[in-house]
Parts: sequence; C-alpha cells; structure tokens
Amino acid sequence: MKKILTIFVITVISQVFTLNTYAGSDDTVEIKSKVKEQSTEVKDCFETINRGIFAFNQGLDKIFFKPIAKGYRYLPKPIRSGTSNALSNLTNVVTIPNNILQGQLKEAGLNTLRFSINSTLGIAGIFDVASYYGLNKLEKEDYGQTLGTWGVKEGCYFVLPVLGPTTVRDTIGSIANFGGGDAWYNVTVANDTKYFEDSDYYYSRLTAGVDFRAKNLEAFNSLENNSIDLYASVRSLYLQDRKRKILNSDETTETMNDDDWEEIDTQ
Repeated sequence: MKKILTIFVITVISQVFTLNTYAGSDDTVEIKSKVKEQSTEVKDCFETINRGIFAFNQGLDKIFFKPIAKGYRYLPKPIRSGTSNALSNLTNVVTIPNNILQGQLKEAGLNTLRFSINSTLGIAGIFDVASYYGLNKLEKEDYGQTLGTWGVKEGCYFVLPVLGPTTVRDTIGSIANFGGGDAWYNVTVANDTKYFEDSDYYYSRLTAGVDFRAKNLEAFNSLENNSIDLYASVRSLYLQDRKRKILNSDETTETMNDDDWEEIDTQ
C-alpha cells in the first residue's frame, strides 16, 4: 500500500508541469478546421468544479513549480540540452509500441534505430547522435493517442488537482503506462532489478516536467496576459493539441514547446 501511495504522489507532482503547460502558447493556434470543429464536441461535464481546481493548480504553479522551472534555466546550456536529449530518448520506449499499435511501422523502425544509436553512441541519449545520421526526431506517441486512432471518443473533459487538463480517454491511456505499457517503468518500479532503483523512474519524470515547464515560461506568461478567459483558452488548446497529434496533422498547434534548448536559446 505504501508503494502504491508513493507512486501516486510522485506521479501527480511530476505531471503538473507537463499538463499545465499545454497552456504554454500564444493565443494564435494554427490547426486544421477539422480539429477545431471536433474540439468543440468534447463536453466539459464538470465545468464549475473544473474551474475551481484550475484556479488551485494555477496558484500552486506560481508558488512552487514556476520558481523551480526558472531556477532550472540558470543551469549551463550543455547540461540542459544533454538532460533534455536523454529524457526525449527515453520517451521512445512508449512511442515505439504506440507506433506499432497505430500501424506506423516505418516510424516504429526509425524510432527504434534512434533509440538504439542514442542509447549507445549517444551515451544514454545525452547526445543526439542519430540526428547526425539523418534520423531526425519524430513526434511522440502515447496510449491516449492510440485509443483516439482506434476511434475511442474523448469522453468528458475534466481538470484534476495538480495533474491538470485531461479527458476520460487520455486518463485511461495514462494508466496503461503502469500496466506494462512503459518499459522504463517496468525495469525500475514494476520489477526489481540490480541495475535500476524505483527512484530512477520518479526522478526522470520530475526532471522531464521541470525541463518542459522551463521551456514554456514565456509562452505561458503570454497566454495568461492575453487571454480573456484563461480556463477556456487552456481547455481549447489542450483539446486541439490532442486532436492534432491523433490526426498526425502537419499543421502546428503552438500549445507547447519541446524543442532543443539550443533552438530556444537562439530565438
């Protein structure tokens, strides 16, 4: 029971960065009209409660998470870039099986090559060696996206304390990670190995959240300052971003920034 509670608490803390920063964007969102139309179909079944939880999450972000992300930005760029590369490489253990489940066999092969090269020649992914060989980074995939491609509807939109915006479908998809769908979770937490500790998984999730939040500081500030209804803006951007990913749209949704630190620092 204690182990289950520990997993829940750490996961909740780590997810605040990722889910709250779906709001990290300008007001302008470029996306297919089909995506815009479909995003309005998702029901906000508990809007009154959701708005209260959203306000709580925003307060917690300003008091605790945002300052941590700001401090992270003071680290030397090579450290931030290496950390970001290693974390991005690690996401392939979830992306690859979802590529296969979605019938994206070519993408699965490319991501497998990237993961193999970067995990070895790139020293656990710290260096993105695969890109030098022309194997460019592809879009991340998750089980929520896979369910979407299979025709599973979103269900109600809701906001979780700390966790932030989600839908019924995306929540089910997230649970799949703890049911054997995340190889990194399997070798660190689910199974006792002599190579990894439970804490390795938790630290990687927390670090990924901090890294992601730090990349979106200005974008989120812009959204906060320019939105008439911040809650509605976050809801719309989150749903549109999920639709874009499920449709594998070539259009961009500026709801988050997961670029390399080199690109961000030179902007």
